[in-house]
Amino acid sequence: MNLLEVRGLKVSYGGINAVKGIDLDISEGEMVALIGSNGAGKTTTLKAICGLLLHVTGEVRYCGNSIMRLPSYQLVRRGVALVPEGRGIFGRLTVEENLEMGAYCRVSDKQELEHVYQMFPRLKERRSQTAGTLSGGEQQMLAIGRALMSRPKLLLLDEPSMGLAPLMVSKIFETIMGVAKQGVTLLLVEQNAKLALEASQKAYVMDGGLITLSGPAQDLLNNPRVREAYLGE
Repeated sequence: MNLLEVRGLKVSYGGINAVKGIDLDISEGEMVALIGSNGAGKTTTLKAICGLLLHVTGEVRYCGNSIMRLPSYQLVRRGVALVPEGRGIFGRLTVEENLEMGAYCRVSDKQELEHVYQMFPRLKERRSQTAGTLSGGEQQMLAIGRALMSRPKLLLLDEPSMGLAPLMVSKIFETIMGVAKQGVTLLLVEQNAKLALEASQKAYVMDGGLITLSGPAQDLLNNPRVREAYLGE
């Protein structure tokens, strides 16, 4: 069963067509990568799915129901969460206050908080620390943990490895794969195409606002066009 279906999605900014009519399918429990160069329309696609953009046409269906025109806060209540590019943490709040903000749409419970702390022991160590003083990797952990506090069925991740040291990138991807094993459906936008394809079951390649390739992630990992364009080989 498809948890998310996107049909003919178009997004425009003024006179610029950023997304030009794309189709996506994500099955329940699947991890899907969306790769492409800067400016391809990947982040715009995530924002359109999450209800963060106005000038959107096409159809987006989640759990069999249209979610077009629904505000983002209603989507969170339905189980859709976004980890934005740049993390978007609340720098003046503590780590724990940031996590509690992720559970604003429901009654927060200590069990969920402890679950996040089990995934990210560093966050538990720094629970009373101001979030803006964390390292980049710790802030990314916090952004993911905050999204998980809403208990999402569908988690959208936008460039989770951006600006991180290699060891931290490995840690973040281990966590993402751990989230997938817990049954959360994932749509991953990621510049590190090799890691994204290795971690995912299915993938889409986006270029110039269009989907130019799609299929099993392993097939795209071995595709000469993909390897030349996105893996530097």
